[in-house]
Amino acid sequence: MAESEAVSAIEPEERARALWYAVVSRLFYAPPDRALLDELNAIGHDAEPEAEESPFLAMWRDLQRAGEGADPQALTEEFESLFVGVGKAPVTPYTSAYVAPNAPDRHLLALRDTLSGWGLARHERVFESEDHVSALCDTMRWLIEQPAAVEDQRAFFLKFVDGGITAFCDATIRSPLAGFYAKVCAFTAAFLDVERSAFDMYTPA
Repeated sequence: MAESEAVSAIEPEERARALWYAVVSRLFYAPPDRALLDELNAIGHDAEPEAEESPFLAMWRDLQRAGEGADPQALTEEFESLFVGVGKAPVTPYTSAYVAPNAPDRHLLALRDTLSGWGLARHERVFESEDHVSALCDTMRWLIEQPAAVEDQRAFFLKFVDGGITAFCDATIRSPLAGFYAKVCAFTAAFLDVERSAFDMYTPA
């Protein structure tokens, strides 16, 4: 089955989860241009309004509003000042630094072993290591689209995604350099809360 056919075969809720992971991945991989901001602004506008908007949707609307009038060049400068910097980045997007500060190489090795077991490996032309926020979100998207067993998704989320990305988002929000990306991280944290709650309620058959 082709990848597009596999994605269309999964439930709408799962396609939505995969979409949100793809959005987060893209925003942390590189700063958004005007076309991407416009595309993100269009997501969800055709949905029926809820009587009481969830924190997740509230954070999404807040992010959309931040992107509407944003200057892409200013966002590029913010992205680079936060996550690239000169020398050491003010906020590292590599999650091993948060979940295993005393043994980041060991954590990264465990991640690579897990990915290798699924036949996944970093492309030689990709400079970012596998514990980059963007790469982890891409892996979650891939697991959803396979679709992988919920037990595998939950295990990967708890071991490699939740703690590291949550700590990364907290560090970004606290940074005085963050404006637009504080909104991105607030939305990401809200999305992870939804994911965490769903996995907490999951009972294996």
